[in-house]
Amino acid sequence: MPCLRLLISGRVQGVWFRESMRQQALKQGVAGWVRNLPDGRVEAVACGDSAQLARLLEWSRRGPPLARVTRVESEAAPEQAFDGFEKRP
Repeated sequence: MPCLRLLISGRVQGVWFRESMRQQALKQGVAGWVRNLPDGRVEAVACGDSAQLARLLEWSRRGPPLARVTRVESEAAPEQAFDGFEKRP
């Protein structure tokens, strides 16, 4: 199953971004995790089919209502097996 690593910049911490992404990922059937980084960005690894990943990537460009996403970097990540999608600290 293909995986992507996402780095999301902007006003993305303290605005329910991680929980909203977790909900979106579960809705799309995507597995993986999301966490805050010390530099203010959010990092995620998401695994699913190409259509599922495309929908989650598109959502990450907007994020939840209080977020202000300025940049999303994505790259292929090694295939991994996850049980669901978790929010990490």
